[in-house]
Amino acid sequence: MRPLTGAPGDLWQVPELGPSLGRMSDPPLEGQAGPLNARLDDIRLRLVTDVFDLAGAGRGFVAAGDPGGAVASLNRVSWLTVWEKAVAAAAERLSSAITARFEDAAAESRYPRKRLRAAFPTAGDTRAIAARLGAGGGPFVAALDELEQAAHHVTGHRGDVVADSAAAWQAALAATARRLEAAWIALEEAALAEQRVWHAEIERVRRWRLPRWPLWLLTLSILGGAAYLGLVLGGYVPVPPPLAGFAEFWWHRL
Repeated sequence: MRPLTGAPGDLWQVPELGPSLGRMSDPPLEGQAGPLNARLDDIRLRLVTDVFDLAGAGRGFVAAGDPGGAVASLNRVSWLTVWEKAVAAAAERLSSAITARFEDAAAESRYPRKRLRAAFPTAGDTRAIAARLGAGGGPFVAALDELEQAAHHVTGHRGDVVADSAAAWQAALAATARRLEAAWIALEEAALAEQRVWHAEIERVRRWRLPRWPLWLLTLSILGGAAYLGLVLGGYVPVPPPLAGFAEFWWHRL
């Protein structure tokens, strides 16, 4: 196999990844925020930008005559880092939206503040949300494993890039981008499911009403006490010792 170090650009290039990323580069669309209105478009576009930055760095290495640096800049760790950053940001976005919607619902129903704090997503809940959002990234991680294997074949024993294996690495790179799109679509679906689950809990808080039985009990107690006092002062029932002084005062005023 021929080493490719110092090869001209027509023999070595980092492929354009935009077409492989599919609709990840699309502008934000209305009506896809979910029941909690937690939009992830900016996170998606930030992920695309990060991927383009990786590709741009790779092209910079190629322009400098270092194709091996391009392979290293687009390695498994680099892809995983930008993906995990996006997953964590999406989980934080959902967690913040959930907390805000709980606040709105509690303000509407006057839900007790102490009980409301217990309903907020905790740091553990946010980590669990992130795990569920990233669960659809399995095929993407598998593609990264294949990319890593292709990179090992591309790099020769002395770190030179082997021309016969470069095309396989480029194909693996494009496949990784396609799997990233699929992983993001799965993340969006998981985010919608997550919003629906929390939306049900938020609506329970919104529908909460202050229990009425204490008010009725207090009202009946007051009415009953007033009726009994009227019977005592009217002479219909014996005057109990605690009310004797008040009864004498009342009768002397009549």
